[in-house]
Amino acid sequence: MHKFNAIVTVLLLVATIIVASSESRADTAGTPSNSTSYNVRSFGAKGDGSTLDTQSINAAIDAATTAGGGTVQFPAGSYLTGSIHLKSNVALYLDSGATLVAMTQGNGATYDPAEPSDSTKFQDYGHSHFHNSLIWGEGLENVSILGPGEIYGKGLTRQDAPVTGPANKSICLKNCKNVILRDFTIRHGGWFGILATGVDNMTIDNLKIDTNRDGMDIDCCREVHVSNCTVNSPNDDGICLKSSYALNTARACENITITNCHVSGFTEGTLLDGTYVEGRGGTGRIKFGTESNGGFKNIAISNCTFTSCHGLALESADGAQLEDVSVDNLTMRDVRSAPIFIRLCKRMRGPDGVAIGDIKRVNISNIVVYNSDSRSAILITGIPDHPIEDISLSNIHVWYKGGGTQADSAIKTPEQEAEYPDPDRFGTLPAYGVFVRHAKGLTLENIQVSTLTDDQRSPVILDDVAGADLFRVKAQHQTGVPSIVMSKVTDLHIHSSYDIPDTDKATVDNASI
Repeated sequence: MHKFNAIVTVLLLVATIIVASSESRADTAGTPSNSTSYNVRSFGAKGDGSTLDTQSINAAIDAATTAGGGTVQFPAGSYLTGSIHLKSNVALYLDSGATLVAMTQGNGATYDPAEPSDSTKFQDYGHSHFHNSLIWGEGLENVSILGPGEIYGKGLTRQDAPVTGPANKSICLKNCKNVILRDFTIRHGGWFGILATGVDNMTIDNLKIDTNRDGMDIDCCREVHVSNCTVNSPNDDGICLKSSYALNTARACENITITNCHVSGFTEGTLLDGTYVEGRGGTGRIKFGTESNGGFKNIAISNCTFTSCHGLALESADGAQLEDVSVDNLTMRDVRSAPIFIRLCKRMRGPDGVAIGDIKRVNISNIVVYNSDSRSAILITGIPDHPIEDISLSNIHVWYKGGGTQADSAIKTPEQEAEYPDPDRFGTLPAYGVFVRHAKGLTLENIQVSTLTDDQRSPVILDDVAGADLFRVKAQHQTGVPSIVMSKVTDLHIHSSYDIPDTDKATVDNASI
């Protein structure tokens, strides 16, 4: 018995020595030798909010890369940092209470400079350079940023910057694949909270973004799924798909889903502090464009909410083919401009010789909008000889503020063929509810438009529309004001609509009903 106890004692002593030796090696190497987790504090990061931790963070990432991959962990603390270099097969994990704080450039502390680019002519500065960011990666695969912590872009600029200027993006990815961004918060993210260009197979899930410019820009990307995100961006777009010329070629943004998201335009910071203060701006929308060289294809948007911001915008301005888009189940409140804006134009910021783009096969259904701006209606417009094609709107009810005058109803809406495509550029429209111009194949089914105060404009205007089917349209209008004003409409069919007689006509040059 005594011999057995002695053996057990020896074995326990040996085990203790092994564990202690392992812990000692872990402290020396910066991470446990048998682990794939790399704690940035083991590499010298202080996380005290004042010590610059850039070198330590990048050392932890390099160690994970050398080992073939792993998770770089940020325990609770404030990690003041410059440019962080993502690497393939590495995940950053921000614990609860962990914040990456973008440093303020100066006193010898600089971000990575904006790299030279082969293509800077056809898109904004921020879309032409990628390394001038808080966190960036190029040509990577199997990359993740995870965890309930926060990215605070304190020292990032929201403006264009010279090549040697400070960073202007919180997270920037170029030509990457297999990316996961999940669960963290971006506060005050700079020009872009997230800029992904040429990124394939990307999941963006359960993010909170409360920022001073764009929330997330998904540019020239494929197989992307955005879900369960809340984006407050009063001064620019919330969730924005683009297809710029930043990769020196026209590449479509395609096979995209956006679901269960909320966008808003409250005063910056008031989403995260829960006060939701109304501001003077309020862009904050879901948008395709304006950079639109490569196109938008096979995209579905569903179950999203909009508050105190602009509405849904689908734009082809630079030769893009925008086609096969489904939008379903949106609610909007306090909309600052057109609740639905579909625009084909010819700004043509791209290489010479590119044809004007197309917008085809767009279905938008099950939309509820309350207290929408009185200046703008649902606005769908191509340009002469380039109609938008095969647009279906169904099960939509919009309550507008109203207040339009008889003078407003006589306004001649400018074409703005080569201008920046934005509903505000058209000014007050002569219709308060639905304005469609230069379209081919239009279906309006179960559409109801109303005003909260009296409006002297007609609810619906159709101008240069070939093939218009209206079924169960209900449009509130004042006595003596027509429900529908039409010009150059062909193949018109109106049926089962409130206060509008059934109508089938091959041609309507100028008429009101």
